[in-house]
Amino acid sequence: MGSKYRLLPHLAEVFAAVGGTTAADPFSGSGVVSYLLKCQGYEVTSSDYLNFPTVIARATTANSDVTLGDAEIDAVCGPAADDRDFIRTTFDGLYFTEDDRTFLDSAWSNIDRLPAGQRDLAISALVLSAARRQPRGVFTFTDATRYTDGRRDLKLSLREHFRERIAEYNAVVFDNGRTSQAVCGEVFDVAPGPYDLVYLDPPYAPPADDNDYIKRYHFLEGLSRYWQDATIMHDTKTKKLAKRFTPFAYKRTIEDALLRTFEHFADSGTIVLSYSSNAVPAADRIIELLGKVKSSVEVRAVDHRYSFGTHVTAARRSVQEYIFIGRDE
Repeated sequence: MGSKYRLLPHLAEVFAAVGGTTAADPFSGSGVVSYLLKCQGYEVTSSDYLNFPTVIARATTANSDVTLGDAEIDAVCGPAADDRDFIRTTFDGLYFTEDDRTFLDSAWSNIDRLPAGQRDLAISALVLSAARRQPRGVFTFTDATRYTDGRRDLKLSLREHFRERIAEYNAVVFDNGRTSQAVCGEVFDVAPGPYDLVYLDPPYAPPADDNDYIKRYHFLEGLSRYWQDATIMHDTKTKKLAKRFTPFAYKRTIEDALLRTFEHFADSGTIVLSYSSNAVPAADRIIELLGKVKSSVEVRAVDHRYSFGTHVTAARRSVQEYIFIGRDE
């Protein structure tokens, strides 16, 4: 999640060649591809099975005119509107300083009083602040000093982060003349269209273990809804949320999940899939699966590097990112 920035020029080229006016992005993740589609003039249906990507997509892709003014920003960063302390106490000793955790509680007490559009922007900025402030941006470890490398993001308080992040979100709000939407749900809950373009970026199933986004981003998911209706596993060191099954995360279920997804959007004009060479199934098998619903399948390979860690000596692994383009001849 969030590793698509370097692929955006390649995807933009593909999307421009496809053309049309309607697009679906049912694995929206960080939201950058949905926003790219909006920038290219599409009416976008954005979706994700997690809540925090959906909030981000509502704040950016589906939002045409709402921003957060200085008064609202000052209110979020100002005194608490109530005495809530869930984050400060539940995550005592984890991830952030007591002052930062207190700020998250306080910020949410004020965000709760904002109207829907501004609320989405504020939550998005809060989520991005937490991701930037946490080393590596994931919440799978409890010793933050292990990956501290002196970067500015790790030195700023969450209150300082929030002011910078909300300015960034305000700056990307624009109206492309079309009405886009963002919804939270499974890919099979998304209306099948037809769309001119469907972009698919599911979790990449590893050869071993699973690809569990909840394990990595549980804090961001909980923060995006202040842990309402969330089940915290209090017996775990990280206080993570209970895992949610997705067939895209496991090698034993990924092929069936991909085929069902292709079939779900079979009536759409072009299906574009991002996938990695270090995941299963292999490229030739994906071509075979996509070929069951689209008569022409093109594959483009892009060299890509995944970083593990934020420190200078962080391990990096070179892989190829595949872009599969399925069309009807």
